[in-house]
Amino acid sequence: MKYNPTVHHRRSIRVKDYDYSRAGTYFLTMCLQSKRCLFGNVVNGEMMLNDAGKLVQHIWNNLPKRFLSIKLDKYVIMPNHMHGIIICRGEPCVRPEPCVYPKSFIYSEIANEGNLDEYKPSDKHKDQGEHKVRPYGTMDNSIGRIVQAFKSITTHEYTIGVKTCGWIPFHGKLWQRNYYEHIVRTEDTLNKIREYIQYNPLRWHLDRENPEKVGTDALEDEIFKHDTKNDADI
Repeated sequence: MKYNPTVHHRRSIRVKDYDYSRAGTYFLTMCLQSKRCLFGNVVNGEMMLNDAGKLVQHIWNNLPKRFLSIKLDKYVIMPNHMHGIIICRGEPCVRPEPCVYPKSFIYSEIANEGNLDEYKPSDKHKDQGEHKVRPYGTMDNSIGRIVQAFKSITTHEYTIGVKTCGWIPFHGKLWQRNYYEHIVRTEDTLNKIREYIQYNPLRWHLDRENPEKVGTDALEDEIFKHDTKNDADI
């Protein structure tokens, strides 16, 4: 879907010719299609994840097992979007063991944290060896590739949850096609983003992704004034 400022509400200033597989710290935001609140609710300033939200949390926490060159920093899963910081070391992505497809996480109890290592999304490519250009222009081990894998796995598992657990169905795609990224260049910016993530549930009533927002958030505006919309996604 082509970027429309009246819909997405954020300015697109994608960093031209930037190698998103290089070492660095990246702040990501991914939103659900049509702003539907599928991952839980904010109650008294605290995010209460439902089973779908816990599933997304588990898959996010296990991304470093799939992409060995990344480290996760602060993140938050909100009712209809999530924010997360990924630190890339810029190393080749090599798995100690190949993944086996498919073994659904949904058939394990969420409390027991199913084994994401045993799951491989429907992708004929492998995340090892030299960088390869994939469909949608993403490269192995790049931020775009990580987002692709995350969305693919969560969509697959959420779909099973709809069929077997009565989760709220979605129409078309679970996630918006795009995602937002910010290359974190200073410690001061990193700390502001961490603060924003930590207190995001408390600011839910002001959040631009909240269909019932009642105001604006100055910290949110400051954080997102230099973000980048990236369409290199499933």
